[in-house]
Amino acid sequence: MTVHFIGAGPGAPDLITVRGLELIRRAPVVLYAGSLVPEAVVAEAPADARVLDTAPMNLDEIIAEIEAAHTAGLDVARVHSGDPSLYGAIGEQMRRLDALSIPYDVTPGVSAYAAAAAAMKRELTLAGVSQTIILTRTAVRSSEMPAGEDLAELGASRATLAIHLSVNNLARVVRDLEPHYGADCPAAVIYRATWPDEEIVTGTLGDIRDKVKAAGFTRTALILVGRVLDPDAFDDSRLYAADHHHVLRPRKSG
Repeated sequence: MTVHFIGAGPGAPDLITVRGLELIRRAPVVLYAGSLVPEAVVAEAPADARVLDTAPMNLDEIIAEIEAAHTAGLDVARVHSGDPSLYGAIGEQMRRLDALSIPYDVTPGVSAYAAAAAAMKRELTLAGVSQTIILTRTAVRSSEMPAGEDLAELGASRATLAIHLSVNNLARVVRDLEPHYGADCPAAVIYRATWPDEEIVTGTLGDIRDKVKAAGFTRTALILVGRVLDPDAFDDSRLYAADHHHVLRPRKSG
């Protein structure tokens, strides 16, 4: 018996990995985060599978379901949205399973920030602009940010920022970042990336708050900030430069 933690991807059912989908198709027990995992993914479970939405459940209740499956010798597909390593709350589940000697593995998924960049047709690491992406969030009703990870401090890097779980905190995001990035820095808010009702609002730190307020986004949105969102202001990378040589593209003689 194994518990399979599975990243279902950002929303589009066909963005789950082949491995993740096959595990769901074979699982006699499926526990899924119903608020963000598409129904089409869960529909791939066997017709006689025990399928439970864990959105209204607490940690003890979730672990109790896994323990029951373990006792019965039944595999569990524990399906999370996006990639489970990012804000997936799998750490505390795995800690409980370790204590209970219940085996598990993890199948990665497409994260919301990658889906958002794809929806915008943007590369988040551009030569001469930014080679660093910081994935972070702000504290609203969730756990406080650890010391040294406040947005005002992270913003000093001027790296590309992918800010999760923070659209309701956009005023603070703008306030903390403007001193580092400038009011003219490109910013975007992507609502429900890859879902049928996906929406993208683009602007600058100076006007993005008003635009998002007009759009009415209150949850399930990712904030991107950085000069990489300007599609023209960057140099070509050295990777494909004609005078760049390496073991797979040796220097031509003559």
